[in-house]
Amino acid sequence: MTLKHDLGTFEGFNFRDQAALDQNLTADEVLDWDHDGAGEAEFWPAGDHPGVASVFDRKSAVTGSELEALDDLLGQLGQDDTETFLRIRYAVHDRGLDLAGLTAAEVEDAPLYLYRGTNFGDLYREAGYDLFEAYYPDLYALWEKTPCDGLHFDPVAFLESPGFTLAEVTLSGEKWLLVHPD
Repeated sequence: MTLKHDLGTFEGFNFRDQAALDQNLTADEVLDWDHDGAGEAEFWPAGDHPGVASVFDRKSAVTGSELEALDDLLGQLGQDDTETFLRIRYAVHDRGLDLAGLTAAEVEDAPLYLYRGTNFGDLYREAGYDLFEAYYPDLYALWEKTPCDGLHFDPVAFLESPGFTLAEVTLSGEKWLLVHPD
């Protein structure tokens, strides 16, 4: 099988040689690896594709079937941008769904808010105010109009309440805050 999407390159370890592979392999080369002829091996993302690295960041090794499942899911979703990979990452890591059985609907239908920036402090502030306004428009309008200077809204405390699940991700130096309302 040839993959339809660029999933970056992979590092590997050959157990027969008891050594790291001397070069990175493409995802297609990982799928085509002859474990009988070339030796049993395991592979993991080399990090040149941040989206793929984020999906597999908690795994010690990636299987060919996982690469095929990811490629198929990307085809169903119709895009392979950073936000799509983060939505898949969230479904697998934070919701505990199995990549092999993950559907496009499960990824697309999850009410996930994504915020991108250079530091998490700014992202928490942006997300906190944005979601306060979205989920409590009347209270937000009242808070915004109040003449009381001492009335304080804490966006971090708001987001860290039991009403939200948060995930902080750094990809290629960019910070991403993923917020899922519970």
